[in-house]
Amino acid sequence: MAILPIVEVPDPRLRLVSKPVETVDDSIRQLVAEMIETMYDAHGIGLAAIQVGVDKRILVIDLQEEEDEEGKPIRNPHAYINPEILSVSDELSTYNEGCLSIPEQYAEVKRPARCRVKWLDEKGEAHEAELDGLLATCMQHEIDHLNGVLFIDHVSRLKRDMLMRKLSKIRKGG
Repeated sequence: MAILPIVEVPDPRLRLVSKPVETVDDSIRQLVAEMIETMYDAHGIGLAAIQVGVDKRILVIDLQEEEDEEGKPIRNPHAYINPEILSVSDELSTYNEGCLSIPEQYAEVKRPARCRVKWLDEKGEAHEAELDGLLATCMQHEIDHLNGVLFIDHVSRLKRDMLMRKLSKIRKGG
């Protein structure tokens, strides 16, 4: 399994609207497996295909909230192919979001607390579910990636500029 390079800001690919997957086949399943390994390697909980330079509507999520007897997170990854938000709640929740494409930067983002989503799994089977909590937040964050939107687009211009200056400073070794 290959660990894929993660695309970081300001790479213009992160602003692309990803294309739907036409057929869920072995090449898509291979990409999903590599995305999952890449997500774990980067210590993330979600990853969209565009973040590894592939403009397909695929994302993977594993919140890793449960732990085994030794306190290690239990891996339970899920792939979402052609995910689509059908509805969202009026109620909002705030979460301190980060992103593998914007390393070491975090900001409080308000999003709908719940969302109803449909998607295909790696077998091409259709699913639909009501999501809440961290899973709803993560799903909305990753679907944003598929639409060329980053979490920093949900904060004020001042906060966004500050985050980008901090990232630039980190990259320069400061």
